[in-house]
Amino acid sequence: MRADADEEFTAYAAASAARLRRTAYLLCGDWQRAEDELQVALVKLYLSWNRVRARGALDAFVRKTLVRGVVDEHRRPWRRERAQATLADRPMPEPLPVEDRLAVRDALALVPPRQRAVLVLRYYEDCDVAETAQLIGCSEGTVKSQTARGLARLRELLAADPAAMNWEK
Repeated sequence: MRADADEEFTAYAAASAARLRRTAYLLCGDWQRAEDELQVALVKLYLSWNRVRARGALDAFVRKTLVRGVVDEHRRPWRRERAQATLADRPMPEPLPVEDRLAVRDALALVPPRQRAVLVLRYYEDCDVAETAQLIGCSEGTVKSQTARGLARLRELLAADPAAMNWEK
């Protein structure tokens, strides 16, 4: 774009931004989303500036782009982000000392295979009960009972050798 056209676009965008942002807000009901939609509309206007400016339909072009953008976002809910009150991600726990990790690994190796599979899927892979049941090919009740038995066995094995585990109680 030529320098004079670039200056014209900048002047138009600066003069119209507040009005267009209000229009976008009225279309979608969210100020942040309105700003996003306005930015997308202004980028599209910038790319088509010479053609649209020649026709004298700047406001109509931006309004139409805003309306289409809001409607498209409404039609495609999987594309938009949703704010959450709490984040699903948890901070990484401090890693255990190598000796403690080896003790847990050795104790886990002594847990029966099915219980070990349930413990690994539930606590290492972070699968829920239903997903674990599907992966193992059993009922959710079986997953729950195998989890309880596996944890009890793991506790027994780790308690049998307290010197191997130097965790603070």
